Amino acid sequence: MRGPISGALLLIALTLLAACYPIGAPPTPMPEPLVPTPLPASQATATRRPAPSSTSPSSVAPEVSATSAAPVRQGQRTDMRARVGVGLPLGAIGDYDWSQGLPGWYLNWRVMVSPPQPAGIRFAQMVRIHADGFRPALDVITEAARANPGALWLIGNEPDVIWQDNATPEQYAASYGTLYGAIKAADPTAQVAIGGVSQPTPLRMAYLDRILAAYKTQFGREMPVDVWNVHAFILREERDSWGVGIPPGMEVDRGQLYEISDHADMAIFERQITDFRRWMAERGLRDKPLIVTEYGVLMPESYGFPPELVGQFMTDTFDYFLTAVDPNTGYPADENRLVQAFCWYSVADTVYATSNLFDPETRAITLVGEVFQSYVSQLP
Repeated sequence: MRGPISGALLLIALTLLAACYPIGAPPTPMPEPLVPTPLPASQATATRRPAPSSTSPSSVAPEVSATSAAPVRQGQRTDMRARVGVGLPLGAIGDYDWSQGLPGWYLNWRVMVSPPQPAGIRFAQMVRIHADGFRPALDVITEAARANPGALWLIGNEPDVIWQDNATPEQYAASYGTLYGAIKAADPTAQVAIGGVSQPTPLRMAYLDRILAAYKTQFGREMPVDVWNVHAFILREERDSWGVGIPPGMEVDRGQLYEISDHADMAIFERQITDFRRWMAERGLRDKPLIVTEYGVLMPESYGFPPELVGQFMTDTFDYFLTAVDPNTGYPADENRLVQAFCWYSVADTVYATSNLFDPETRAITLVGEVFQSYVSQLP
């Protein structure tokens, strides 16, 4: 939900670069009403799923052979940590003490020619979309593509949300076509991902169907997407209400009318992911990887989301992402896993702080951050 990701990984390990400079406007606080203004009459309590019989991440298979759509290129070996990413709203990735819990990749909602990559952590580029085009300028994008061969490129951040990239399906398709061609010309090895919709609900999937149709109309061929990408929040879909509203260009007033207490419900969370993988399979896209480039708990603690619950939600979702498979809809090149990589929101944010891994002012690790480091440090 951050203003300037949502989301990613799938990057070839590059030489460690000490110098970096961001391109485009820095992230700014968001105006959207994600958190309801009035305090609920009765405090919400998010659903907590009982821990699986074996919750230790060390029980996950240690290595996976993968194609270019998985965390690394075909023929390379990868570990589970390479799948775990974080969103970085503030500062540089090296500003925080990760101890033994350094994630495998990160994003900061920007295009960077020289992204910091301490200890080989990978960086996902992101171009921002708007109704009239995109930012930064195309020459900056192609410079970054040439400087970072094999990078993952996220084209947009929540184009379905009016206070994020706010593009109709037709506007998004036009910008995507221009960017896909330019990035691939500058770096044929680049992996280009569609921008993540805020949540994979029926309404948002209908929005994506319109993007696919618009692209075919405008460019005369099927839309080329190397990597499919969604965000995985659980928020209300209702015009002029809290949540993520109605996607631009969609002539409805309501979608999923989630309540505050649904925000960290694992049953809903899992259903959204399985529904989206089914949507992909039904459109002949099963042979593409799926990444979740933004999710977490945005509601404040006072609404029933204390650190203990957020930590449990994190553990449950990590377990799910690393182990969930489906022989009919999963990605065949990754042992039929549903999701190939995922990104926690966020490292440290002053706007939506409930899921912070570190304090944005002191950089001290939070209770949620301790859960993250403990989990990731045990991954093979």
